[in-house]
Amino acid sequence: MLFAYSNPGALTVHAPAKLNLFLSIDDKRTDGFHEITSLMLSVGIYDTLVFTEEPSTEVELRVAEANSLLTPRNKRQRIPGGEENLVVRAIRLIQEQTGHRQGIRIELIKRIPAEAGLGGGSSDAAAALFAANKLWRLGLSISELCEIAAKLGSDIPFFLTASHSAICRGRGEIIEPVSVPQCLHFVVVRPQSGLSTAEVYRHCRVGSHSKNQAEQLVSKLASGQFHALSSLMLNDLQAPAEKLNSDILILKDYFSKQSVLGHMMSGSGTAYFGVCQNRAQASQIAARLRSTVKGHVFVVQNRL
Repeated sequence: MLFAYSNPGALTVHAPAKLNLFLSIDDKRTDGFHEITSLMLSVGIYDTLVFTEEPSTEVELRVAEANSLLTPRNKRQRIPGGEENLVVRAIRLIQEQTGHRQGIRIELIKRIPAEAGLGGGSSDAAAALFAANKLWRLGLSISELCEIAAKLGSDIPFFLTASHSAICRGRGEIIEPVSVPQCLHFVVVRPQSGLSTAEVYRHCRVGSHSKNQAEQLVSKLASGQFHALSSLMLNDLQAPAEKLNSDILILKDYFSKQSVLGHMMSGSGTAYFGVCQNRAQASQIAARLRSTVKGHVFVVQNRL
């Protein structure tokens, strides 16, 4: 769920990250994509995007890392600009779908680590579709925006809905909002290395699992039965990601030695997270990780 505020001719959108507590690969489609079942929760780390109407037909994107002053230049994330960026691709697609050709200037402040499986690019793209619809007064409904979003990526429709948590199926466009009323605390690590989503999917296989496992996980979360989380959490992309990137195995080994409620890679990686018993435990684990692991380490909670 995005949140935004407007000024004349401009719109500021805060785009959240997400964690996958469940991600199964159910089938491979004839169009090359995969059928999935995913339990996604939006969490409290955000990219900020400022959209300003332009009288020309140009689409201009400027990207800055929020912590770039603290990060050595040679260790900054590679965030594509121009036509490579999913934000620009989202704007181009909504122009193509609606025939609208007005220009827009976008300032993107990145806080969500890239190539991490945290949905930063997808959330930013959802923000772009939302903002273009508002600024250009296109009048598209959320369902119409989701149809456009599904053509860009599996996670994008989730960020356009009003729900903070949902089970997503199909390519991600079939969204079933669910209630997770419990406040969950996570410590998240994105190592210095990243992974390409497309590359991980190329190496994945259809998994075998209970058809209602995602629903069981939601039920346990809703009732506070946290002891069951580790046995129900699942990510079919983790095994191929581990073969492509050894940093994930290192983090898996580290979290297996902590008394967390559950731990797993998010999405297509490389971010790895632990579900902690409380915020104090999350902060303690994060402090230890910052002294031993190179990369982004942060503590977040789900949005209620």
